Amino acid sequence: MNLSANFRGNFVPISHCSSCCDLRFQPYLASSSTGSWKKRCRRSSVKLNHISGFLRKREVVCRVSETETEPDNDEEKEGHENGGGDSNEAHLDSQPIVANQINNDAETKAENGVQEVDNVEVATGSPLPGVKPQQGESIRIPKETIEILKNQVFGFDTFFITGQDPYEAGVLFKGNLRGQAAKSYEKISKRMKDKFGDEYKLFLLVNPEDDQPVAVVVPRRTLQPETTAVPEWVAAGAFGLVTLFTLLLRNVPELQANLLSAFDNVELLTKGLPGALVTALVLGVHELGHILAANSSGVKLGVPFFVPSWQIGSFGTITRIVNIVPKREDLLKVAAAGPLAGFSLGIVLLLLGFILPPSDGVGVIVDASVFHESFLAGGIAKLLLGDALKEGTPISVNPLLIWAWAGLLINAINSIPAGELDGGRISFAIWGRKASARFTGASIVLLGLSSLINDVAFYWVALIFFLQRGPIAPLAEEITDPDDKYVAVGVLVLFLGLLVCLPYPFPFTDDMTSFSGSLL
Repeated sequence: MNLSANFRGNFVPISHCSSCCDLRFQPYLASSSTGSWKKRCRRSSVKLNHISGFLRKREVVCRVSETETEPDNDEEKEGHENGGGDSNEAHLDSQPIVANQINNDAETKAENGVQEVDNVEVATGSPLPGVKPQQGESIRIPKETIEILKNQVFGFDTFFITGQDPYEAGVLFKGNLRGQAAKSYEKISKRMKDKFGDEYKLFLLVNPEDDQPVAVVVPRRTLQPETTAVPEWVAAGAFGLVTLFTLLLRNVPELQANLLSAFDNVELLTKGLPGALVTALVLGVHELGHILAANSSGVKLGVPFFVPSWQIGSFGTITRIVNIVPKREDLLKVAAAGPLAGFSLGIVLLLLGFILPPSDGVGVIVDASVFHESFLAGGIAKLLLGDALKEGTPISVNPLLIWAWAGLLINAINSIPAGELDGGRISFAIWGRKASARFTGASIVLLGLSSLINDVAFYWVALIFFLQRGPIAPLAEEITDPDDKYVAVGVLVLFLGLLVCLPYPFPFTDDMTSFSGSLL
Protein backbone atom coordinates (compact mmCIF):
# COMPACT_ATOMS: atom_id res chain seq x y z
CA MET A 1 0.00 0.00 0.00
CA ASN A 2 1.46 3.33 -1.07
CA LEU A 3 1.12 6.61 0.86
CA SER A 4 2.11 9.74 -1.13
CA ALA A 5 2.99 13.23 0.09
CA ASN A 6 3.04 16.07 -2.44
CA PHE A 7 5.33 19.00 -1.73
CA ARG A 8 5.19 22.29 -3.69
CA GLY A 9 3.86 20.58 -6.78
CA ASN A 10 6.94 18.31 -7.01
CA PHE A 11 5.52 14.85 -6.46
CA VAL A 12 7.56 13.01 -3.87
CA PRO A 13 5.95 9.61 -3.18
CA ILE A 14 7.17 8.12 0.10
CA SER A 15 6.10 4.51 -0.16
CA HIS A 16 5.93 1.92 2.59
CA CYS A 17 6.98 -1.52 1.41
CA SER A 18 7.81 -4.56 3.48
CA SER A 19 11.14 -5.46 1.95
CA CYS A 20 12.51 -1.95 2.53
CA CYS A 21 11.30 -2.08 6.10
CA ASP A 22 13.00 -5.46 6.47
CA LEU A 23 16.26 -3.93 5.33
CA ARG A 24 15.78 -0.85 7.51
CA PHE A 25 15.17 -2.63 10.76
CA GLN A 26 16.95 -5.96 10.08
CA PRO A 27 20.08 -6.45 12.21
CA TYR A 28 23.32 -7.81 10.93
CA LEU A 29 22.50 -11.05 9.05
CA ALA A 30 24.57 -14.02 10.18
CA SER A 31 25.62 -16.95 8.12
CA SER A 32 22.49 -18.82 9.15
CA SER A 33 20.38 -16.55 6.93
CA THR A 34 18.35 -18.34 4.29
CA GLY A 35 18.95 -18.22 0.57
CA SER A 36 15.62 -16.55 -0.03
CA TRP A 37 16.67 -13.62 2.17
CA LYS A 38 19.84 -13.33 0.10
CA LYS A 39 17.88 -13.16 -3.13
CA ARG A 40 15.43 -10.61 -1.80
CA CYS A 41 18.23 -8.46 -0.38
CA ARG A 42 20.07 -8.58 -3.70
CA ARG A 43 16.87 -7.47 -5.46
CA SER A 44 16.41 -4.68 -2.93
CA SER A 45 20.04 -3.60 -3.22
CA VAL A 46 19.66 -3.14 -6.97
CA LYS A 47 16.53 -1.03 -6.47
CA LEU A 48 17.98 0.97 -3.61
CA ASN A 49 21.18 1.66 -5.51
CA HIS A 50 19.01 2.96 -8.34
CA ILE A 51 17.09 5.12 -5.86
CA SER A 52 20.19 6.68 -4.33
CA GLY A 53 20.77 8.72 -7.48
CA PHE A 54 17.38 10.31 -7.10
CA LEU A 55 17.84 11.14 -3.45
CA ARG A 56 20.12 14.02 -4.42
CA LYS A 57 17.10 15.52 -6.21
CA ARG A 58 14.90 15.23 -3.11
CA GLU A 59 12.93 12.28 -4.53
CA VAL A 60 12.44 8.96 -2.79
CA VAL A 61 11.10 6.10 -4.88
CA CYS A 62 10.62 2.70 -3.43
CA ARG A 63 8.67 0.45 -5.75
CA VAL A 64 8.83 -3.07 -4.38
CA SER A 65 5.53 -4.86 -4.67
CA GLU A 66 4.01 -6.81 -1.81
CA THR A 67 4.20 -10.03 -3.78
CA GLU A 68 7.95 -9.67 -3.87
CA THR A 69 8.12 -9.35 -0.10
CA GLU A 70 5.96 -12.38 0.68
CA PRO A 71 8.00 -15.40 1.75
CA ASP A 72 8.49 -18.08 -0.86
CA ASN A 73 8.41 -21.45 0.90
CA ASP A 74 10.00 -23.34 -1.96
CA GLU A 75 12.94 -20.98 -2.14
CA GLU A 76 13.41 -21.14 1.62
CA LYS A 77 13.52 -24.92 1.58
CA GLU A 78 16.06 -24.85 -1.24
CA GLY A 79 18.13 -22.45 0.76
CA HIS A 80 18.17 -24.69 3.83
CA GLU A 81 19.14 -27.72 1.78
CA ASN A 82 21.85 -26.12 -0.31
CA GLY A 83 23.23 -23.69 2.30
CA GLY A 84 24.88 -20.36 1.45
CA GLY A 85 28.28 -19.50 -0.01
CA ASP A 86 30.92 -17.42 1.77
CA SER A 87 30.79 -14.75 -0.94
CA ASN A 88 27.06 -14.35 -0.50
CA GLU A 89 27.49 -14.09 3.26
CA ALA A 90 30.18 -11.46 2.83
CA HIS A 91 27.86 -9.54 0.56
CA LEU A 92 25.12 -9.71 3.16
CA ASP A 93 27.56 -8.50 5.82
CA SER A 94 27.74 -5.10 4.14
CA GLN A 95 24.33 -4.89 2.47
CA PRO A 96 22.22 -4.00 5.54
CA ILE A 97 24.59 -1.15 6.40
CA VAL A 98 24.21 0.40 2.94
CA ALA A 99 20.44 0.00 3.08
CA ASN A 100 20.30 1.60 6.51
CA GLN A 101 22.38 4.57 5.31
CA ILE A 102 20.15 5.09 2.28
CA ASN A 103 16.94 4.80 4.25
CA ASN A 104 18.22 7.15 6.96
CA ASP A 105 19.08 9.62 4.19
CA ALA A 106 15.57 9.23 2.81
CA GLU A 107 14.00 9.83 6.20
CA THR A 108 16.10 12.96 6.79
CA LYS A 109 15.29 14.42 3.37
CA ALA A 110 11.61 13.61 3.70
CA GLU A 111 11.48 15.29 7.11
CA ASN A 112 13.30 18.33 5.71
CA GLY A 113 10.80 18.41 2.86
CA VAL A 114 7.84 18.47 5.25
CA GLN A 115 9.50 21.18 7.34
CA GLU A 116 10.13 23.31 4.24
CA VAL A 117 6.50 23.01 3.14
CA ASP A 118 5.27 24.09 6.58
CA ASN A 119 7.50 27.19 6.39
CA VAL A 120 6.57 28.19 2.84
CA GLU A 121 5.84 31.90 2.38
CA VAL A 122 3.78 33.33 -0.44
CA ALA A 123 5.86 34.90 -3.15
CA THR A 124 5.27 38.48 -4.18
CA GLY A 125 3.25 39.01 -7.31
CA SER A 126 0.85 36.23 -6.33
CA PRO A 127 -2.45 36.16 -8.22
CA LEU A 128 -4.59 36.46 -5.11
CA PRO A 129 -3.93 39.93 -3.68
CA GLY A 130 -5.92 41.27 -0.78
CA VAL A 131 -5.73 38.01 1.18
CA LYS A 132 -3.52 38.76 4.16
CA PRO A 133 -1.14 36.18 5.70
CA GLN A 134 -2.65 34.27 8.58
CA GLN A 135 -2.11 35.48 12.10
CA GLY A 136 -2.24 33.12 15.03
CA GLU A 137 -3.47 29.57 14.49
CA SER A 138 -2.50 28.14 11.12
CA ILE A 139 -5.23 26.74 8.88
CA ARG A 140 -4.26 24.22 6.22
CA ILE A 141 -6.12 22.18 3.66
CA PRO A 142 -5.58 18.47 4.47
CA LYS A 143 -3.63 16.33 2.03
CA GLU A 144 -6.62 14.04 1.50
CA THR A 145 -8.80 17.02 0.57
CA ILE A 146 -6.26 18.18 -2.01
CA GLU A 147 -6.33 14.71 -3.62
CA ILE A 148 -10.13 14.82 -3.79
CA LEU A 149 -9.97 18.28 -5.36
CA LYS A 150 -7.49 17.11 -7.99
CA ASN A 151 -9.18 13.81 -8.85
CA GLN A 152 -12.89 14.44 -8.29
CA VAL A 153 -13.58 18.20 -8.37
CA PHE A 154 -11.32 19.41 -11.18
CA GLY A 155 -11.21 17.44 -14.41
CA PHE A 156 -10.60 17.27 -18.14
CA ASP A 157 -13.91 19.02 -18.85
CA THR A 158 -13.19 22.06 -16.64
CA PHE A 159 -9.61 22.65 -15.52
CA PHE A 160 -6.89 20.10 -16.18
CA ILE A 161 -4.33 20.35 -13.39
CA THR A 162 -0.65 20.20 -14.33
CA GLY A 163 0.91 21.44 -11.09
CA GLN A 164 0.21 22.89 -7.68
CA ASP A 165 1.80 25.23 -5.15
CA PRO A 166 0.91 26.02 -1.54
CA TYR A 167 -0.81 29.38 -1.22
CA GLU A 168 -1.43 30.92 2.20
CA ALA A 169 -3.90 28.56 3.88
CA GLY A 170 -4.94 27.03 0.58
CA VAL A 171 -3.50 25.66 -2.61
CA LEU A 172 -2.90 27.13 -6.05
CA PHE A 173 -3.49 24.83 -9.01
CA LYS A 174 -1.85 25.46 -12.37
CA GLY A 175 -3.23 23.89 -15.49
CA ASN A 176 -5.26 24.24 -18.66
CA LEU A 177 -8.70 25.81 -18.67
CA ARG A 178 -11.23 23.90 -20.76
CA GLY A 179 -14.14 25.72 -22.38
CA GLN A 180 -15.59 29.00 -21.17
CA ALA A 181 -14.29 30.21 -17.84
CA ALA A 182 -17.74 31.07 -16.46
CA LYS A 183 -19.18 27.61 -17.19
CA SER A 184 -16.09 25.83 -15.89
CA TYR A 185 -16.26 27.87 -12.69
CA GLU A 186 -19.90 26.90 -12.16
CA LYS A 187 -19.15 23.19 -12.65
CA ILE A 188 -16.13 23.22 -10.33
CA SER A 189 -17.99 25.20 -7.66
CA LYS A 190 -20.94 22.80 -7.77
CA ARG A 191 -18.71 19.75 -7.42
CA MET A 192 -16.80 21.38 -4.58
CA LYS A 193 -20.04 22.20 -2.75
CA ASP A 194 -21.30 18.64 -3.22
CA LYS A 195 -18.07 17.29 -1.69
CA PHE A 196 -17.30 19.83 1.04
CA GLY A 197 -20.32 22.10 1.42
CA ASP A 198 -19.33 25.71 2.07
CA GLU A 199 -16.01 24.88 3.72
CA TYR A 200 -13.84 26.10 0.83
CA LYS A 201 -13.91 28.95 -1.68
CA LEU A 202 -12.79 28.72 -5.29
CA PHE A 203 -11.09 31.53 -7.22
CA LEU A 204 -10.46 31.30 -10.96
CA LEU A 205 -7.84 33.95 -11.72
CA VAL A 206 -5.12 35.03 -14.12
CA ASN A 207 -1.55 34.60 -12.94
CA PRO A 208 0.15 38.00 -13.49
CA GLU A 209 3.52 36.29 -13.91
CA ASP A 210 2.62 34.39 -17.10
CA ASP A 211 -0.98 35.49 -17.86
CA GLN A 212 -2.17 31.89 -17.56
CA PRO A 213 -5.33 30.77 -15.73
CA VAL A 214 -4.89 29.44 -12.21
CA ALA A 215 -7.36 28.06 -9.69
CA VAL A 216 -7.00 28.90 -6.01
CA VAL A 217 -8.86 27.06 -3.25
CA VAL A 218 -8.79 28.50 0.27
CA PRO A 219 -10.79 27.78 3.45
CA ARG A 220 -13.62 30.22 3.87
CA ARG A 221 -12.54 30.86 7.47
CA THR A 222 -9.50 32.72 6.16
CA LEU A 223 -11.69 35.16 4.19
CA GLN A 224 -13.61 36.57 7.13
CA PRO A 225 -13.66 40.41 7.16
CA GLU A 226 -11.61 42.18 9.77
CA THR A 227 -13.37 43.75 12.72
CA THR A 228 -12.65 47.27 13.91
CA ALA A 229 -12.57 48.67 17.42
CA VAL A 230 -14.96 51.49 16.47
CA PRO A 231 -18.18 50.58 14.58
CA GLU A 232 -18.11 51.74 10.96
CA TRP A 233 -21.26 53.81 11.22
CA VAL A 234 -19.77 55.83 14.11
CA ALA A 235 -16.64 56.71 12.14
CA ALA A 236 -18.69 57.34 8.98
CA GLY A 237 -21.00 59.68 10.90
CA ALA A 238 -18.04 61.69 12.22
CA PHE A 239 -16.58 62.03 8.71
CA GLY A 240 -20.02 63.03 7.39
CA LEU A 241 -20.34 65.89 9.89
CA VAL A 242 -16.90 67.22 9.01
CA THR A 243 -17.75 66.99 5.30
CA LEU A 244 -20.98 68.92 5.84
CA PHE A 245 -18.97 71.66 7.53
CA THR A 246 -16.45 71.85 4.66
CA LEU A 247 -19.29 71.93 2.10
CA LEU A 248 -20.86 74.88 3.91
CA LEU A 249 -17.51 76.59 4.35
CA ARG A 250 -16.64 76.30 0.67
CA ASN A 251 -19.73 78.27 -0.34
CA VAL A 252 -19.00 81.18 2.04
CA PRO A 253 -16.02 83.12 0.62
CA GLU A 254 -15.93 85.43 3.65
CA LEU A 255 -14.87 82.57 5.90
CA GLN A 256 -12.40 80.81 3.64
CA ALA A 257 -9.55 83.17 4.45
CA ASN A 258 -9.76 82.28 8.14
CA LEU A 259 -11.20 78.86 8.89
CA LEU A 260 -11.31 79.42 12.67
CA SER A 261 -13.51 82.47 12.22
CA ALA A 262 -16.34 80.15 11.16
CA PHE A 263 -16.88 79.18 14.81
CA ASP A 264 -17.39 82.84 15.74
CA ASN A 265 -19.69 83.48 12.76
CA VAL A 266 -21.87 80.39 12.64
CA GLU A 267 -24.74 82.39 11.14
CA LEU A 268 -22.62 83.05 8.05
CA LEU A 269 -22.43 79.33 7.40
CA THR A 270 -26.13 79.32 6.58
CA LYS A 271 -25.30 81.35 3.48
CA GLY A 272 -23.50 78.33 2.11
CA LEU A 273 -26.43 75.98 2.66
CA PRO A 274 -27.89 76.11 -0.92
CA GLY A 275 -24.54 75.34 -2.52
CA ALA A 276 -23.80 72.60 0.01
CA LEU A 277 -27.17 70.99 -0.68
CA VAL A 278 -26.64 70.98 -4.44
CA THR A 279 -23.17 69.46 -4.17
CA ALA A 280 -24.41 66.97 -1.57
CA LEU A 281 -27.27 66.05 -3.90
CA VAL A 282 -24.82 65.14 -6.66
CA LEU A 283 -22.78 63.07 -4.19
CA GLY A 284 -25.94 61.39 -2.87
CA VAL A 285 -27.09 60.42 -6.35
CA HIS A 286 -23.60 59.07 -7.00
CA GLU A 287 -23.82 56.79 -3.94
CA LEU A 288 -27.39 55.80 -4.78
CA GLY A 289 -26.19 54.58 -8.18
CA HIS A 290 -23.62 52.36 -6.46
CA ILE A 291 -26.23 50.96 -4.06
CA LEU A 292 -28.80 50.13 -6.73
CA ALA A 293 -26.24 48.45 -8.98
CA ALA A 294 -24.78 46.51 -6.03
CA ASN A 295 -28.19 45.20 -4.98
CA SER A 296 -28.90 43.92 -8.48
CA SER A 297 -25.45 42.30 -8.81
CA GLY A 298 -25.20 40.53 -5.46
CA VAL A 299 -22.45 42.85 -4.21
CA LYS A 300 -22.49 44.03 -0.59
CA LEU A 301 -21.21 47.50 0.17
CA GLY A 302 -19.94 48.85 3.46
CA VAL A 303 -20.86 52.16 5.05
CA PRO A 304 -19.75 55.08 2.82
CA PHE A 305 -17.14 57.39 4.35
CA PHE A 306 -17.39 60.98 3.11
CA VAL A 307 -13.98 62.57 2.72
CA PRO A 308 -13.91 66.31 3.61
CA SER A 309 -11.97 68.90 1.60
CA TRP A 310 -11.69 72.63 2.28
CA GLN A 311 -10.81 73.27 -1.38
CA ILE A 312 -13.90 71.79 -3.09
CA GLY A 313 -16.02 70.78 -0.10
CA SER A 314 -15.53 67.02 -0.39
CA PHE A 315 -13.39 64.48 -2.19
CA GLY A 316 -16.36 62.13 -2.45
CA THR A 317 -16.71 58.89 -0.51
CA ILE A 318 -14.75 55.74 0.26
CA THR A 319 -17.03 52.71 0.10
CA ARG A 320 -15.70 49.22 0.78
CA ILE A 321 -16.95 46.08 -0.93
CA VAL A 322 -17.40 43.64 1.94
CA ASN A 323 -18.05 40.40 0.05
CA ILE A 324 -16.39 38.58 -2.84
CA VAL A 325 -17.55 39.98 -6.18
CA PRO A 326 -18.59 37.13 -8.50
CA LYS A 327 -17.06 38.42 -11.76
CA ARG A 328 -15.59 41.44 -13.52
CA GLU A 329 -18.88 42.43 -15.14
CA ASP A 330 -20.52 42.78 -11.73
CA LEU A 331 -17.66 44.94 -10.50
CA LEU A 332 -17.97 47.09 -13.63
CA LYS A 333 -21.70 47.61 -13.09
CA VAL A 334 -21.23 48.72 -9.49
CA ALA A 335 -18.18 50.92 -10.16
CA ALA A 336 -19.63 52.70 -13.20
CA ALA A 337 -23.17 53.22 -11.86
CA GLY A 338 -22.13 55.83 -9.26
CA PRO A 339 -20.14 58.20 -11.49
CA LEU A 340 -22.63 57.76 -14.33
CA ALA A 341 -25.52 58.85 -12.10
CA GLY A 342 -23.47 61.72 -10.66
CA PHE A 343 -22.33 62.93 -14.08
CA SER A 344 -25.89 62.77 -15.44
CA LEU A 345 -27.33 64.94 -12.67
CA GLY A 346 -24.29 67.24 -12.62
CA ILE A 347 -24.47 67.95 -16.36
CA VAL A 348 -28.22 68.70 -16.16
CA LEU A 349 -27.65 71.13 -13.29
CA LEU A 350 -24.70 72.67 -15.15
CA LEU A 351 -26.88 73.31 -18.21
CA LEU A 352 -29.57 74.85 -16.01
CA GLY A 353 -26.93 77.09 -14.46
CA PHE A 354 -25.97 78.39 -17.91
CA ILE A 355 -29.56 78.82 -19.08
CA LEU A 356 -31.38 80.18 -16.01
CA PRO A 357 -30.67 83.80 -15.04
CA PRO A 358 -29.60 84.56 -11.44
CA SER A 359 -32.54 84.89 -9.06
CA ASP A 360 -31.19 88.14 -7.61
CA GLY A 361 -30.26 89.54 -11.00
CA VAL A 362 -26.55 89.59 -10.13
CA GLY A 363 -25.52 86.05 -9.47
CA VAL A 364 -21.84 85.26 -9.23
CA ILE A 365 -19.35 87.39 -11.11
CA VAL A 366 -16.53 85.31 -12.60
CA ASP A 367 -13.84 85.97 -15.18
CA ALA A 368 -14.37 84.23 -18.48
CA SER A 369 -10.96 82.61 -18.19
CA VAL A 370 -12.28 80.38 -15.40
CA PHE A 371 -13.96 78.20 -18.01
CA HIS A 372 -10.55 77.25 -19.39
CA GLU A 373 -10.12 75.02 -16.33
CA SER A 374 -12.47 72.35 -17.68
CA PHE A 375 -12.90 71.08 -21.22
CA LEU A 376 -16.52 70.15 -20.53
CA ALA A 377 -17.49 73.42 -18.84
CA GLY A 378 -15.52 75.49 -21.35
CA GLY A 379 -17.08 73.72 -24.34
CA ILE A 380 -20.61 74.14 -23.00
CA ALA A 381 -19.92 77.78 -22.12
CA LYS A 382 -18.64 78.47 -25.62
CA LEU A 383 -21.67 76.77 -27.13
CA LEU A 384 -24.33 78.47 -25.00
CA LEU A 385 -22.84 81.88 -24.24
CA GLY A 386 -21.33 82.52 -27.66
CA ASP A 387 -20.02 86.05 -28.17
CA ALA A 388 -20.77 87.01 -24.57
CA LEU A 389 -17.84 84.88 -23.56
CA LYS A 390 -14.70 86.93 -24.16
CA GLU A 391 -11.21 86.65 -22.75
CA GLY A 392 -10.60 88.88 -19.73
CA THR A 393 -14.24 89.92 -19.51
CA PRO A 394 -16.17 89.37 -16.26
CA ILE A 395 -19.46 87.56 -16.64
CA SER A 396 -22.43 87.04 -14.36
CA VAL A 397 -23.60 83.44 -13.97
CA ASN A 398 -26.15 81.58 -11.90
CA PRO A 399 -24.50 80.15 -8.73
CA LEU A 400 -26.13 76.83 -9.64
CA LEU A 401 -23.50 76.55 -12.37
CA ILE A 402 -20.66 76.76 -9.81
CA TRP A 403 -22.32 74.28 -7.44
CA ALA A 404 -22.98 71.78 -10.22
CA TRP A 405 -19.43 72.19 -11.49
CA ALA A 406 -18.12 71.28 -8.03
CA GLY A 407 -20.24 68.12 -8.07
CA LEU A 408 -18.93 67.21 -11.51
CA LEU A 409 -15.35 67.73 -10.35
CA ILE A 410 -15.86 65.39 -7.39
CA ASN A 411 -17.28 62.74 -9.72
CA ALA A 412 -14.38 63.22 -12.12
CA ILE A 413 -11.78 62.84 -9.37
CA ASN A 414 -13.38 59.57 -8.31
CA SER A 415 -13.27 58.42 -11.95
CA ILE A 416 -9.47 58.59 -12.11
CA PRO A 417 -8.26 55.06 -13.07
CA ALA A 418 -6.21 54.48 -9.94
CA GLY A 419 -6.32 51.99 -7.07
CA GLU A 420 -9.73 51.32 -5.57
CA LEU A 421 -11.34 54.50 -6.85
CA ASP A 422 -14.35 54.03 -9.11
CA GLY A 423 -12.11 54.63 -12.11
CA GLY A 424 -9.58 52.09 -10.84
CA ARG A 425 -12.27 49.45 -10.44
CA ILE A 426 -13.61 50.27 -13.90
CA SER A 427 -10.18 49.88 -15.52
CA PHE A 428 -9.64 46.61 -13.63
CA ALA A 429 -13.03 45.24 -14.73
CA ILE A 430 -12.46 46.16 -18.39
CA TRP A 431 -8.76 45.43 -18.93
CA GLY A 432 -7.73 43.17 -16.04
CA ARG A 433 -5.50 43.35 -12.99
CA LYS A 434 -2.16 43.93 -14.71
CA ALA A 435 -3.45 46.83 -16.84
CA SER A 436 -5.17 48.32 -13.80
CA ALA A 437 -1.88 48.34 -11.89
CA ARG A 438 -0.22 50.22 -14.75
CA PHE A 439 -3.05 52.76 -14.88
CA THR A 440 -2.67 53.28 -11.14
CA GLY A 441 1.06 53.96 -11.43
CA ALA A 442 0.61 56.35 -14.35
CA SER A 443 -2.23 58.22 -12.61
CA ILE A 444 -0.23 58.68 -9.40
CA VAL A 445 2.73 60.03 -11.38
CA LEU A 446 0.55 62.47 -13.35
CA LEU A 447 -1.24 63.62 -10.21
CA GLY A 448 2.13 64.06 -8.51
CA LEU A 449 3.28 66.33 -11.33
CA SER A 450 -0.02 68.23 -11.25
CA SER A 451 0.34 68.76 -7.51
CA LEU A 452 3.28 71.07 -8.21
CA ILE A 453 0.81 73.66 -9.50
CA ASN A 454 -2.48 72.51 -7.98
CA ASP A 455 -3.03 71.87 -4.26
CA VAL A 456 -6.18 69.80 -4.95
CA ALA A 457 -4.07 67.32 -6.93
CA PHE A 458 -1.56 67.16 -4.06
CA TYR A 459 -4.15 66.18 -1.46
CA TRP A 460 -5.82 63.78 -3.86
CA VAL A 461 -2.62 61.91 -4.73
CA ALA A 462 -1.89 61.62 -1.00
CA LEU A 463 -5.38 60.22 -0.42
CA ILE A 464 -4.96 57.64 -3.19
CA PHE A 465 -1.50 56.62 -2.07
CA PHE A 466 -2.36 56.08 1.59
CA LEU A 467 -5.99 54.94 1.45
CA GLN A 468 -7.05 53.87 -2.04
CA ARG A 469 -4.06 52.53 -3.94
CA GLY A 470 -5.26 48.91 -3.64
CA PRO A 471 -4.82 46.19 -4.59
CA ILE A 472 -8.41 45.38 -5.46
CA ALA A 473 -9.64 42.30 -3.60
CA PRO A 474 -9.82 39.12 -5.72
CA LEU A 475 -12.97 38.33 -7.63
CA ALA A 476 -14.36 34.81 -7.68
CA GLU A 477 -13.81 34.55 -11.44
CA GLU A 478 -11.57 37.11 -13.12
CA ILE A 479 -11.06 35.53 -16.54
CA THR A 480 -14.34 36.27 -18.33
CA ASP A 481 -14.48 39.72 -19.99
CA PRO A 482 -17.53 41.94 -19.37
CA ASP A 483 -20.24 42.37 -21.99
CA ASP A 484 -19.49 45.05 -24.60
CA LYS A 485 -22.38 47.28 -23.55
CA TYR A 486 -21.04 47.52 -20.00
CA VAL A 487 -17.54 48.12 -21.34
CA ALA A 488 -18.94 51.04 -23.36
CA VAL A 489 -20.53 52.50 -20.21
CA GLY A 490 -17.27 52.18 -18.31
CA VAL A 491 -15.27 53.86 -21.07
CA LEU A 492 -17.87 56.65 -21.18
CA VAL A 493 -17.41 57.29 -17.45
CA LEU A 494 -13.62 57.48 -17.84
CA PHE A 495 -14.05 59.80 -20.84
CA LEU A 496 -16.39 62.15 -18.95
CA GLY A 497 -13.90 62.28 -16.11
CA LEU A 498 -11.21 63.37 -18.54
CA LEU A 499 -13.46 66.04 -20.06
CA VAL A 500 -14.10 67.54 -16.62
CA CYS A 501 -10.46 67.48 -15.49
CA LEU A 502 -8.66 68.45 -18.70
CA PRO A 503 -8.40 72.20 -19.48
CA TYR A 504 -10.15 73.86 -22.40
CA PRO A 505 -7.23 74.87 -24.67
CA PHE A 506 -9.00 77.00 -27.30
CA PRO A 507 -9.49 80.77 -27.01
CA PHE A 508 -13.02 82.02 -26.45
CA THR A 509 -12.52 85.03 -28.76
CA ASP A 510 -12.51 84.35 -32.48
CA ASP A 511 -9.25 85.88 -33.72
CA MET A 512 -10.51 86.27 -37.28
CA THR A 513 -13.60 88.17 -36.12
CA SER A 514 -11.48 90.50 -33.97
CA PHE A 515 -9.06 91.09 -36.83
CA SER A 516 -11.85 91.94 -39.35
CA GLY A 517 -13.49 94.23 -36.77
CA SER A 518 -10.27 96.15 -36.30
CA LEU A 519 -9.92 96.65 -40.07
CA LEU A 520 -13.39 98.16 -40.29
